[in-house]
Amino acid sequence: MLRLFFESLTDLLRLTYRTFVPGPGRPRPSAKRILVMSGFIPLFALVQGIHWIGFLLDEVFYRGYRRVEIREPLFVLGVPRSGTTYLHRVLADDTALTTFSTWECLFAPSVTQRRFWLGLGRIDERVGRPLGRMLDWIERHAFKGLDAVHAMRLSDPEEDYFALMPVLACFILVLPFPHSDLVWRMGLFDRDMPEARRARLMDFYHRCLQRHLYVHGTEKRLLSKNAAFAPLAGSLAVRFPDARFIVCLREPHATLPSQLSSLAAGIDFFDVLSATPDFRERLTGQLGFYYKNLERTLGELPEERCAWVTMRALQSDPARRMLFIYAQLGLPASAQFRAAVARHAAEAGTYRSAHGYSLEQFGLSRGDIDRDPGPVFARLAARSARTATDAVSMHPGARLGDDPMGSSSTRSPMRHAEPIHCGDQS
Repeated sequence: MLRLFFESLTDLLRLTYRTFVPGPGRPRPSAKRILVMSGFIPLFALVQGIHWIGFLLDEVFYRGYRRVEIREPLFVLGVPRSGTTYLHRVLADDTALTTFSTWECLFAPSVTQRRFWLGLGRIDERVGRPLGRMLDWIERHAFKGLDAVHAMRLSDPEEDYFALMPVLACFILVLPFPHSDLVWRMGLFDRDMPEARRARLMDFYHRCLQRHLYVHGTEKRLLSKNAAFAPLAGSLAVRFPDARFIVCLREPHATLPSQLSSLAAGIDFFDVLSATPDFRERLTGQLGFYYKNLERTLGELPEERCAWVTMRALQSDPARRMLFIYAQLGLPASAQFRAAVARHAAEAGTYRSAHGYSLEQFGLSRGDIDRDPGPVFARLAARSARTATDAVSMHPGARLGDDPMGSSSTRSPMRHAEPIHCGDQS
């Protein structure tokens, strides 16, 4: 932990210097970028400094979190913009699972910070929620611009890769720091991250999950969703050998423009292209690695540990497919969770995404995008389709709310199932 702290501090100082003084051959930042980063870096450093103080206090007051066992965690992975967010939010309604909320990801990765904010929240409730109402107003206005791309509220389930911010290993940092080799290596983690640093980062992430369970209940199953973790799939499978995986897939020619569109506001805000003109090309190349790494690292897992699903399948019959996935992975589907699944499916049926984009908008062609990852997607999508066929043939006439295995739960392997629906969400 101490080594990671000094490593991260050194990296942040180096990134700050290179933000304003580019290396040889790199373009000079625009005036807009200099202005934005002059405000962003001090604020970012302050927040991360508070997180590190929280981690330090954890080691003094809550060392018990280190003894927490992470049993059979459930990871939702996939390529970006493939329905992982929708799937995550449905799964988060299962009371047997626990997952990070937005406020924990951004403001409370440590036990100490969680205890502080939860305690403050209880006091606020007793005096009529003045702070709560103010936060409601702030988040309605602060997050409103994200609604069409990735709706976000402080209490919503969120990607726990934000917890890697203090060690500068959260891939979203590629927007403010597009010249960072470390951040780009996060997008090729299983292949390009040096082994020693990979081990330290996985140790850090493991501790983050232990802290979460320490606060929310060690008897619960950890639910984690990160599309940005496709490059980490192999490391996750090794670190958590009893983990279950749900992998969401989407055609490369639909994934890339959707991802670029979702990042457009950030690219513009940080004026990324002035610092890294080939930013989009690097993302395109990285996307190919996502597909290959998922196939290479999870392709041989037994079906009771890994379910593959395409976004198209998610959109076709979300409730029924979700229950098939639960049966395949041996997860108990309680009556409460089945009701939640049915509710989400009904809402999804009336959902219309406001997120619009096109290949032409980014000067892309379908052939160029699909050339490399297209065949990999086809192989993985075939697994998803085959599973759905097998599932239906095993249970013709199955209805919403039926347990596809005949009784609720567990551990009975079934051929690959397909799940859920979504709009154009990540």
